[in-house]
Formats: sequence, structure tokens, C-alpha cells
Amino acid sequence: MKFTKTTEQSSIYNNLEKMSIPELLSNINKEDQTVAFAVEKALPQIEKLTEQIVLKLKQDGRLFYIGAGTSGRLGIVDASECPPTFGVSHELVIGLIAGGDTAIRKAVEFAEDSTKQGWKDLQEHQISSKDLVVGIAASGTTPYVISALEECNKNGIITGCMTCNQGSPLALTAKFPIEVVVGPEFVTGSSRMKAGTAQKLVLNMLSTASMIQLGKVKGNKMVDMQLSNNKLVNRGEKMLASELNIDQKTAHELLKKYGSVRKAIKNFMNE
Repeated sequence: MKFTKTTEQSSIYNNLEKMSIPELLSNINKEDQTVAFAVEKALPQIEKLTEQIVLKLKQDGRLFYIGAGTSGRLGIVDASECPPTFGVSHELVIGLIAGGDTAIRKAVEFAEDSTKQGWKDLQEHQISSKDLVVGIAASGTTPYVISALEECNKNGIITGCMTCNQGSPLALTAKFPIEVVVGPEFVTGSSRMKAGTAQKLVLNMLSTASMIQLGKVKGNKMVDMQLSNNKLVNRGEKMLASELNIDQKTAHELLKKYGSVRKAIKNFMNE
């Protein structure tokens, strides 16, 4: 199959600068509505990778996201949300970006073009065959990501990827590829738009489904969430009040005593 970067193809809209604000917003929204359907087509691929992630995490392995630019930042966002949402260690899901922490806020020139640094960044975390690495690149051609996955393959580390072009070098490198073809962007080549949205949706699926499979959700509640602010403490109290059929004052005392919704429920039941 011939590889074509649909993410780089010309927008189906032209003369954007002549559009009114309502026209711009309406057309961007129209394009955004196509993203969820593109993700739906990739569900079988997402399922296969999720199964592998769950398997590795249950065997005390870790999940790594590795990417450049917007893709790298999205991986870091998803990884950083796992500890507060599911109460897991910051070392369980790790996001890496070309150019290091500086690149989270500012673009680091040519960092994504390195064919050595991705693997070096993974080695700094003592990567092993117990772990799983997901490469994220809308284009599917980012050297930093592809070379890292190639080294993972050589070292018996399971690899997955998330890209928005079918048949890309990245998808051909990963053992468990996810290809969500969203088509040309509203602004030609601006893959932070539809491609970025698709990546965010898929990453949400990978981490959330995996954490649920690991038992980090009870019913539909985040019973292991970190109680790091008043909003979350209040949410925890309401969870306890509903689950245990108690008033919020009692729930508050339980939460204060045991420090988490899960522990409060468990101890209340055993009292």
C-alpha cells in the first residue's frame, strides 16, 4: 500500500482569512464532529493494544507514552492524570517528549529528528521487557518515536502506536498499531486540531479502560482518586454518602479517618 500523509493534504476549505468568526467556528466544529467516527473505526486496534497494556500492568510492568510536539504533550497529559484520578504511582504511566521537559511548553528545534534520543530517554527509566511503549505521532514519520520503537522491538519490549495516517512507517514498526485517519485538517497540516483530538480520545480510552480493568473504579466511581483539593474531598464525601447510605457529616469523618473512598468503604463494612 502506498503511504500518503492525509494529515498533510490540503484543507477542503479555502480563503479562511475571508471567513467570518461564525463561519470559522461552524466549519471547525463540522470537522471536529468527524473525529469520533474515525476513532470508532479503529476500535478493534484499540482493543488489542488495551489488552496488552492491561496484561503488562497486571504483571507489575509500566506503560510509556513517547512522542514529539503536540503528540508528546498529549501523552504527558494522559500520564499525569492517572495518579490523581486512579491513585496509582507516578511511575506506572510515564510520558516522554522529544526535547525533554522544556518541550512541554516551548518547541525544541529538531528534537523530533533524532534517531538516538528516544531510546536514550527510555533507558533513563530502566526500560525492560516487563514494560510496554506506545509511540504517538500524528504523521507516523517522527524519527524520535520510530527509532525508539525499533529499539524496543529489538529488546523484546512490546510496542504500540497512535497515528493518524494509514500505512505509516510508525504503524509498520509498532506491534500493535492504532491508525485513526481523520483526513486533512481545517488549517492545512495543523495536526494539533483533528489529529490531536483523535489522539486525546484514544489515550483516554487506553488509560481509563486499563485502570478499570485493574480495579481502580468501583461501580462508576473513582474510589482511589487522590483527595488533593476541596472539590475532590467533597466528591469523595458524596460517593461515601451514596454508597453507604449515610449523611455527609459521617462521610466526612470517615474520609478524614481513612484517607480514601475505597478504604473508608472497606472499613465501614467491616465495623
